[in-house]
Amino acid sequence: MTTQPSPEAGQPGVLAVDLDGTLLRSNMLHETFWSSFGRNWKSPFTAAHALLRGRAALKRHLAQTGRVDVTTLPYDAEVLAYVQAWRDRGGRTVLVTATDQAVAERIAAHLNLFDEVHGTGDGRNLKGTIKADFLQKRFGDGGFSYAGDAYADLPVWQMAEKAVTVNAAPKLRQKSEAVARSVEHLTTGAPTVRAYARAMRPHQWLKNILVFLPMLAAHQFEVPTIGQALLAFVSFSLIASSVYVVNDLLDLGADRAHPRKRHRPFAAGTIPIEHGIWMAAGLFASGLAAAAPLGVSFLLVVLLYYSMTTAYSLYFKRRVVMDICLLAGLYTIRIIAGGAATVIELSVWLLAFSIFFFFSLAAVKRQAELVDSARRKQLTARGRGYHVDDLPMISMIAIASGYVSVLVLALYVNSPAVAALYATPQGLWGICAVLLYWITKTVMLAHRGQMQDDPVVYAARDRGSQLCFLLTLGLAVWSSAL
Repeated sequence: MTTQPSPEAGQPGVLAVDLDGTLLRSNMLHETFWSSFGRNWKSPFTAAHALLRGRAALKRHLAQTGRVDVTTLPYDAEVLAYVQAWRDRGGRTVLVTATDQAVAERIAAHLNLFDEVHGTGDGRNLKGTIKADFLQKRFGDGGFSYAGDAYADLPVWQMAEKAVTVNAAPKLRQKSEAVARSVEHLTTGAPTVRAYARAMRPHQWLKNILVFLPMLAAHQFEVPTIGQALLAFVSFSLIASSVYVVNDLLDLGADRAHPRKRHRPFAAGTIPIEHGIWMAAGLFASGLAAAAPLGVSFLLVVLLYYSMTTAYSLYFKRRVVMDICLLAGLYTIRIIAGGAATVIELSVWLLAFSIFFFFSLAAVKRQAELVDSARRKQLTARGRGYHVDDLPMISMIAIASGYVSVLVLALYVNSPAVAALYATPQGLWGICAVLLYWITKTVMLAHRGQMQDDPVVYAARDRGSQLCFLLTLGLAVWSSAL
């Protein structure tokens, strides 16, 4: 929406338009940084070295190493329409941005909206007073209108015939009105609390229920133990959300190329990309604060989990089989964390079952992604190391590992340890049967392309899986009842 008619009556002159936060619901410096980081974990070090030569050198370095797909960037549709309307009425449009010149030219070529393109280059960072001086020399004092969104644009608005603010904060609007000759405010949307909550992926917290498993398996239901497990759940959920934010920043390009993931807040531009690092840091610090009362062992497990997930995001997710191994390990480490938080010694049977069971679920996740890629006629899963031709092998891994996990459970039923914990251990055979059915059905649904989520998240939403869970829970209670 606008506070004034747009554009004004009569033939307009020159409209200079900023890129970051104005034409684009993102920031190209951050876009190129995260793209570069996602491709090479050494990128922050090389970027820091480039920064020693100035911000223009940094932007050139990231532009060369980032390889951002400009066709999928989250452009602001209303600002694009505003620029198009200006051109349709005979005005000239100019893209003037602090983004590297080469990136700005690619964006302008894609949009086909601008008569001129001017970006950062040749040691000049085209921002703030430098941008204001450049536009004044090129078009004269008051010889242009300027659309921007930041405090750095105030010197430009001071020299412009008309200031156009885009999603500016109230205080910035007041300052623009104080320095500009004429002002128009565009409001095209602002981040919402719901968008920030979505970026935390609270539905994925379901996986952290695994921290309760050692307590349940050992049949220890004292109030202090339950409290420790709950605090471990909170800590892991906050840490996991921090990881999800970082992962979304690293996967911006792959997410935008995906039919569903492109709606994630950072990929869609509903949250400024620069807010991501502060979200990740805040969630991580909060998770560590929640972990501190549970002791050094739990804190070390949490740090190990964070290190493993970071390594997965930066490297292992693109490595065949290694990615599945690490994903299975990330599930199992939640169980280890539950044992560390409640000071319960973990059973070898529980660890063996979890390794095979979660290896199966990790393979199912890759299977579902490959089936989706095949349906979209893509030979590879973007951002992964697999080809569509790998589907039969991945399906075989999923079903075989799942069946081995059931075998481990069956062997456990016949072990001496069961007699001490279960009054009617024969009921555990029923759990084996339920798991055989659920694993087989899950792999079959993934094979048919009917699974679009992580298997754990899918199970939480699927009615059949919910019934299997209730049946498993009932059998466990019946078997343990004395």
